[in-house]
Amino acid sequence: MKRVIVGLSGGVDSSVTAYLLQQQGYEVIGLFMKNWHDDSVTISNECPWLEDSNDAMLVAEKLGIPFQVVDLSEQYKERIVDYMFNEYEKGRTPNPDVLCNREIKFDVFMKIALDLGADYVATGHYCRKSEFINKEGETIYQLKAGVDINKDQSYFLCQLSQEQLSKALFPVGELTKPEVREIAAEADLITAEKKDSQGLCFIGKVRLPEFLQQKLAPKEGEIVQIPNDLPLYVEKIPEFSTLEEELAFKAKKFVYAKEDGKVVGKHSGAHYFTKGQRKGLAVGGTKEPLFVIETDVDTNIIYAGEGKMHKGLYRNVLFVSNEELHWIREDLALKTGESMVIEARIRYRQALEKATLHKVESGLYVAFENAQSAITEGQFVAWYKEEELLGSGVIA
Repeated sequence: MKRVIVGLSGGVDSSVTAYLLQQQGYEVIGLFMKNWHDDSVTISNECPWLEDSNDAMLVAEKLGIPFQVVDLSEQYKERIVDYMFNEYEKGRTPNPDVLCNREIKFDVFMKIALDLGADYVATGHYCRKSEFINKEGETIYQLKAGVDINKDQSYFLCQLSQEQLSKALFPVGELTKPEVREIAAEADLITAEKKDSQGLCFIGKVRLPEFLQQKLAPKEGEIVQIPNDLPLYVEKIPEFSTLEEELAFKAKKFVYAKEDGKVVGKHSGAHYFTKGQRKGLAVGGTKEPLFVIETDVDTNIIYAGEGKMHKGLYRNVLFVSNEELHWIREDLALKTGESMVIEARIRYRQALEKATLHKVESGLYVAFENAQSAITEGQFVAWYKEEELLGSGVIA
C-alpha cells in the first residue's frame, strides 16, 4: 500500500484531499504545518493557526488517520519572511505564496514526508498532474490547470521542478469547489462549510503595511502626480537594428523625476506600496482615483497617475534574468535566439494573455500582444501552452 502524507491545513480542500486518497486505497497520514509563532512581528490578535490545526486534527480523527503538527516556523522565517522584507526594502513586490510552495510545502515539508516513508505528498491545490514517457524513455511530468477555472491554482505552483512534481498529488484538481464542499458534507467533515482562508500561505490574515512596519521603519515621503501627457509616454520609438534591442527598449520601465509632476500628498514609506495600488494613497480632489504607477525607494517618492487607464501603468514587454528563470518542462526550455508563442499571466486569477517568449543570452523577454497593467518587479510571470504550465520567472 502506497503511503501519502497530506498537508492538512484545516481547510475544506485539504480535508477532501485526505478523504479521497483514503477512498482510493492509500495509507494516509495528516501533517499540519505550523509556519508562524514569532510574536516580535505581530500579524493580528487572531491566532488562525490554532483554530486551523484543531480543525485539521478533527478531520484526521474523523477519517481515522494518524495526525501530527510539524513546526516549520524557523525555515518559513528564513526562506519566506526575511526574503519578503528584503524584496520590499528594494522596492520590489514578492509573491510569498509561490515561494511557500517551492521552499516550504514541496521542499522542507516534502523532505519530512519522505523521511516518514511517504511515496507521495498531497495538497488541496486546484491543479492537475499528468505524465508521459518521452522518446528517450524518461518520464515527463506535466502541471496543468485545475478543472475549476475559477479556482485554478497552478500559478502558485509555477516554480516546482520535475522532481517535486514526481512526488506530488492533487486530487481536488479534477473537481469544482462546489463538488469539493459536497463531498466534505457527505463525509461529515467539520470543514465542509468553512470559509476559504485569506492571507499569507499558512499564516492567516495579514495587513501588509502593518506587517512590514514591524521591520521596515515608516519614513515620510511625497506623492507626485504624473500627467497622462508626459512627453516620456509619446517619445518617438527609435530605429532598432535587432529584435533584442527593440525588446530591451520596450521592457524598460518608465523613470520619473519629481519635476515631471506635482506633489499632491504625503505617504509613510515608498516600500509599503506597489505598482497598480489604489488604496492607501489618501489623496482626494481628482476626477478618477489615483493609482501608484511607480515607487522610488531611494528618493522615497511615490509616483501616481489618475485613472486605471493611465499610460504609466502599461507595458507590453517584461524581462526575466537567467538567474530567475525556471522551466517545469526542462525539455522545452528555449535556447538563445529561439522563441515560442504561449499564453501568460503576471498575477493569480488574471486571464491568460497571448504572448511570445524570446530567449536572449542574459535571460528571457515575454512580449505580450496587449499591453499589461502594473507589471510589477518581484512578481512571477508564468507561461502556458493550452492547459499546461511550462515555466515561470521573477519579473526584473
